[in-house]
Parts: sequence; C-alpha cells; structure tokens
Amino acid sequence: MEINPNSHQPTGTTSPSSTLGNIQRPGEYLRQIRIAQKKEIEEIANVLNMPVKTLTALEQDDYKSLPEATFIKGYYRAYAKHLNADASAIIQRFDEIYVNDTGLKASHALNNSPIKIMGKLSGSKSVRNRIWLKRIAIVAAVAVLAWLAVMAVQNWTSGHKDEDDVPKIKNSDVQILPMGNTTTATSGDQLVLNFNRPTSVHIVDATGKVLATGRQASTLTLSGESPFQIRLDDATAVALTLNQEQISLSPYTVNGKAEFRLSR
Repeated sequence: MEINPNSHQPTGTTSPSSTLGNIQRPGEYLRQIRIAQKKEIEEIANVLNMPVKTLTALEQDDYKSLPEATFIKGYYRAYAKHLNADASAIIQRFDEIYVNDTGLKASHALNNSPIKIMGKLSGSKSVRNRIWLKRIAIVAAVAVLAWLAVMAVQNWTSGHKDEDDVPKIKNSDVQILPMGNTTTATSGDQLVLNFNRPTSVHIVDATGKVLATGRQASTLTLSGESPFQIRLDDATAVALTLNQEQISLSPYTVNGKAEFRLSR
C-alpha cells in the first residue's frame, strides 16, 4: 500500500509524534501540530504577522508558490518556534526534499521570487551630482543677492549722508538774518547769491551776525559787514557777487564744497 506523505494518517491519538517521521514533509508535520494544539491558521498568521496564503503554502509544502529557499527556511523556523517544534529537524528535511520538488538547490534564488537583492540604480550617481549642483547654485544665488542688498544699502546711505548731516529746511523756511531779504542794500556790503539748484548755505558777517542759514533755491540778497564767513555745500550750484562784483568760487572749492572768508 502506497502512503501519501502529504495526507494526515490517523494514529489513534490527538497529538502527533514529537519527531519528524521518515516520510513526513515539514509543512504537513507543522500542520498536524497546529491541529493538535487546536489553533486556527488565521490565529497563527496574526501572531507571526504573515499572510494566511503563505502559511497555507508552507503547510502544503508548495515551494513554487513561495519565495526563495532562504526565506522559506525563515518561515519554517518562525512557525516551528511558535508551535514549540524542532526547527532543526524541519530545516534538515526541507533541504532534502527541496531539490526534488523544484529542481533547484536550497541556496538558489528563484527567478520569480518577490524578494530580490537590488543592485545599484542606473544613473544614481548622476542624479546625486545634479542635486549637489542645484544646491551649490542656490547658495551662490543667495550670496549674490545678499551682496547686492549690502551694496544698495551702502549706496543709499552714501547718497543721503550730506542731507542727514545738514538739517533739512524748506525753501520757505530759510533763515535770513540780516536787515532783511531785500534787493537794495541799506548799509554795509551787499552779497547776492543766485542758485541753479537747491543747496545749503551758512553766512556770517564780521559782527558775528548770522545772515542766512539753511537750504535755499532762490536768489538771496544780503547786507552786512565784511569780511563774511561763507559755507556752501554745493559751490557749483551758486553764483556769488559782492557789491555787484562777480566772485569766482573755484579757488575755495574742495570736493564740491566751499568754505572761505570774503572781504571787499
């Protein structure tokens, strides 16, 4: 009589032998232990975190439905440990029957195995290089923008430095402190200043009287005692006469500013 190694043979007892029989297959052996312990396959699948179909294939010794041999051995060890079975004997029997069932060695990886060793991805190095180039370009762009911002602030500060140093006074608020802003001199010497653009002036006569100070854009006619102490923030913006005599400002001008004493 031929005995089917996958069939569950009645033994007259509810518990299987503690050792693997000579013709018994690993999966069938574990199935018998599970049934003897009155455990459902779904229960064990949850405990081992393993799909039910994988456990079913193990119990049926259906190796072509499973991954490569290395993983099958791992499944058997975990299953045997859970059932307190002899894992070493199960692995030994598996090695004996795996070649006959699949035609492959127990250390061979199946072509259709869902778990394979991944090689290097093609182009991975070039992808990393592109990522680093992008990062370098971003850093360089940020540095250039920061430098441009600093230069813009410096230029703005330099352009407004003179105006910040001199109090800003509206044209209508220019202080004229001689005898008055008149076109006819009443006494002393007469200064006339004509402006082609606004600039700040400060004029004091020999008596220490401040004749004019502040920012001005229109003609000033002043009277006082010479010599006059004169300061012009932009000498090129002013034409100056003393007692109707044109005065050249270039000898007194340094970096656009003029500060000098003027007498008749």
